[in-house]
Amino acid sequence: QVQLVESGGGLVQAGGSLRLSCAASGRAFSSYAMGWYRQAPGKEREFVAAIGWRAISTRYTDSVKGRFTISRDNAKNTMYLQMNSLKPEDTAVYYCAADSQANRWLVDSLGRWRGGDTWGQGTQVTVSS
Repeated sequence: QVQLVESGGGLVQAGGSLRLSCAASGRAFSSYAMGWYRQAPGKEREFVAAIGWRAISTRYTDSVKGRFTISRDNAKNTMYLQMNSLKPEDTAVYYCAADSQANRWLVDSLGRWRGGDTWGQGTQVTVSS
């Protein structure tokens, strides 16, 4: 069973940047796709970005394309989300997610990664206007 711990959230002004990290432990990190979801107050959890186990494949939700970049360092068992040009509507709790099945890239018909079935505790991102 993998354990996921997010860090890097905080309060930032609109137009600013943050980098989230997700440290994984408990199993071979490099064999599993991973991603980020977020949940704003009163809203459902939504997909943000995902990256395949070899970092060849990535997916982003439309609202963050061109502003967010997902990456991973398999040697450090860590995934990142670089968030630039942040907007107040990016305010949410951001969750790291991992696939439980190795070497799988599960994407739905809308291009959203659906492989996340293990979750971290979340990190709060607040963007002030």
